[in-house]
Amino acid sequence: MPQSPLHLRPIHSEDREFLFRVYAGTRAEELALTDWDDTQKQAFLTQQFEAQHHHYQTHYQGARFDLILLDDQPVGRLYVARWREEIRIMDIALLPDYRNRGIGSGLLRDLLEEAAVTGKRLTIHVERYNPALRLYRRVGFEPVGETGVYLLLAVESLPDQAAEPLR
Repeated sequence: MPQSPLHLRPIHSEDREFLFRVYAGTRAEELALTDWDDTQKQAFLTQQFEAQHHHYQTHYQGARFDLILLDDQPVGRLYVARWREEIRIMDIALLPDYRNRGIGSGLLRDLLEEAAVTGKRLTIHVERYNPALRLYRRVGFEPVGETGVYLLLAVESLPDQAAEPLR
C-alpha cells in the first residue's frame, strides 16, 4: 500500500523560521487591516510568535509539536496535547497556499477517529471569528465554553461520525 503524501514529524530547533512563517500566515488578513508599516508588522509578529511558542512549550509539556509534511515538504504545524480524558488540539495551522485543500480536514478526521477509539473528548480553542470555525462545526465540534475572544469547542461523543467522509 503506498504511503500517504501527508505525514507528521516532530519539530526541531531548525524549524523555527518555518514555524514563524506559518504563524505569520495566520495573522496576514488581520494585519492587512492595520496602517502599520512592514517593520511594525514584523516586530508585532515576532513578539507574538515568541510569546505563543514559549507559552506552548512551557504549559503543554509532554504534548506533540509536529510539522505537517506534504510530500516531505513542510506545509503547516499541528500541536496536540493528550491527557487522560481529553485530546486538546492546541494549534493546527497551514501555510496560506495549502488551505482549503483537505489537509486540515484529513488531520481532523484522524484526531476524531483517535478520540472515538480512546473514548476521549476532543477539544480546541478557536477565535470566534476564525474562518476555520465553519469546518470545526461541520465535523461535529460544538461550543462548550468561552474565554474572551476564544470559544472552547468539543466533540463529546463520536458515534460512527469519525468514519464518515467529510463534505
